[in-house]
Amino acid sequence: MIRKATEKDLCRIAEILVYNNRVNFLPIFGDEEYSFCRMSVENLMKEYAAPEKLSQVWVYDDGILRGLVQIRGTEVVKLFVDVFFQNRGIGAELLEFAVREHGADHLYALEKNLRGIAFYGRHGFFPSGEWEYEEGTTEKLLLLKKTK
Repeated sequence: MIRKATEKDLCRIAEILVYNNRVNFLPIFGDEEYSFCRMSVENLMKEYAAPEKLSQVWVYDDGILRGLVQIRGTEVVKLFVDVFFQNRGIGAELLEFAVREHGADHLYALEKNLRGIAFYGRHGFFPSGEWEYEEGTTEKLLLLKKTK
């Protein structure tokens, strides 16, 4: 069910990213211009079509592409499940895949993303005490590290 993403997945990957941004991050950032103009399916398809980006993405696909994980080195860069398919264990499977198959041991999560931080905590990723600002904002990104 988890496989390498291909070019034929680009539209669905972009849809999942756009919708998750609007549902989960627009309330935090409040940037409607970004969420409804700059962040579009078309723009994300172009961004993820780059071989170096697409090569980092794996998808959960059981006939319907339901979620994705982007892994760079040992970092989980993105993990998103379509909001219509959340709470079915898909995110857990994607995260476990990243740890098992790629040695993923860290990721960044928005400090205000309490639901995400709780999810990662249930899977052994905890705040390290290190953080940085989300680029161009005053929002903190917490570095979560995998405990052994």
